[in-house]
Amino acid sequence: MKLQYQLTIAFTTLLIVIMTVTGITLYSQMLQMLIQDEQRQLEDKGELIVNFLLYEDLNSTYNVQRLAEMLDKYSLQVFAYDEGSDQIIFTSIADLQVIEKWVDRYDMDKAEQPLWQNGNEKYVVSIIPFYGAVSTQHLVLLTPLDDLQEVRQIIMERLLLIFFIGIAVAVLLSHYLTTKLVTPLTKLRHQLKKIEKRNFSEMEEIKATGEIKEVEQSLRDMANELNSFIQTQRHFFQNASHELKTPLMTIQGYAEGIKDGIFEGEEAKRGLNVMIEEINRLKKIINEIILLAKLDSEANIYEEEQVNLQEFIEQVMARAVPIANEKNISIELKNSVPYMVYFDYDKMLQAVMNIVANGIRHATHKVEVSVYAKNKQVIMEVRDDGEGIEEELLTKLFHRFVKGEDGETGLGLAIARAIVERSGGSIRATNHEEGGAVFQIRFVNFQKNTD
Repeated sequence: MKLQYQLTIAFTTLLIVIMTVTGITLYSQMLQMLIQDEQRQLEDKGELIVNFLLYEDLNSTYNVQRLAEMLDKYSLQVFAYDEGSDQIIFTSIADLQVIEKWVDRYDMDKAEQPLWQNGNEKYVVSIIPFYGAVSTQHLVLLTPLDDLQEVRQIIMERLLLIFFIGIAVAVLLSHYLTTKLVTPLTKLRHQLKKIEKRNFSEMEEIKATGEIKEVEQSLRDMANELNSFIQTQRHFFQNASHELKTPLMTIQGYAEGIKDGIFEGEEAKRGLNVMIEEINRLKKIINEIILLAKLDSEANIYEEEQVNLQEFIEQVMARAVPIANEKNISIELKNSVPYMVYFDYDKMLQAVMNIVANGIRHATHKVEVSVYAKNKQVIMEVRDDGEGIEEELLTKLFHRFVKGEDGETGLGLAIARAIVERSGGSIRATNHEEGGAVFQIRFVNFQKNTD
């Protein structure tokens, strides 16, 4: 069953249950409320009659006649009882035996009276005491319970009609609301199908709000990331095959030439040297590919430890200075901070050296290295004064086999990113406004060195 129908049924069922419980509660309490309301009305009418006849005696025929006119006006069933003479002095009820039975059975002096009963019939009663000429008299007003039950039945029929109208409106409203709710989910399902078939160019924005919009945005981000990953993998295999094929062809050409006697003497020697260089290059590429694969898949290859960042950066500088001197580049440590950071020492040293060596290779005169704390992060920054990074290269600089001018294997920065991310950090590259490239490694898992 579709989610839309499930939600509609759930909302409707919930409403039916609530309204049914409410209806049962009302039905059970309504008669009591009607009885109490009828008693109040009888009391009000009785007091009106008593106040009008307060100084009159019901033993008087004239007063009795006036009372009968009032009772006819209000359509009341009443009788009057004189406590002193123990007599019924007035009644609109024909059966005197029933009245006498009531007088004997019920206490006329109680303010709150139960339902009076005559056979199967029950009556709501209100008794208004007042004082006659010589004794206390009681005006007793009665309403048949059947009349109130008829009123209750009429009210419940109307409530039942309202109930069915409410159910119909609720079904239509819940159907409308669930349609608005489910439609974006259905579109999300179609978007997932597009991702499954890798039709990333056909992805569309879904109009939604709240959590569904957040899911839709996450889905689009995931699709973009997946598309980027697939493109990176495709470029990786293309570039890897090219990077491996070129030295292999060179080695094959020289090997066949030496075998067939085409290269002899010094030429053969030069060919052997080229073959050794290409083999070393192949070995380096393969080792870096293996390292990347292990960083992606093996958990135990990365052994995190607490490292003194100041001592670490000194080791980086000690290794970087000879490389910079060979290129006639000045390298300077501007500042460092005493923090303890968590990462794999050897792997991070390799990552940072890849970045520093890249800066030295592209610098014109100098490279600056600095470490500082900012926005609850420790930042390691390497800046050169070269020409900077091409804008189109910035977005894919850390992808595998992506290299700029004078690049080597195109894997150094990819390895650096993989190592930094395994440490819970991040790496980014930008162009400085004064010229040159800036690489930043950011760590969030650190503490201040108190030694």
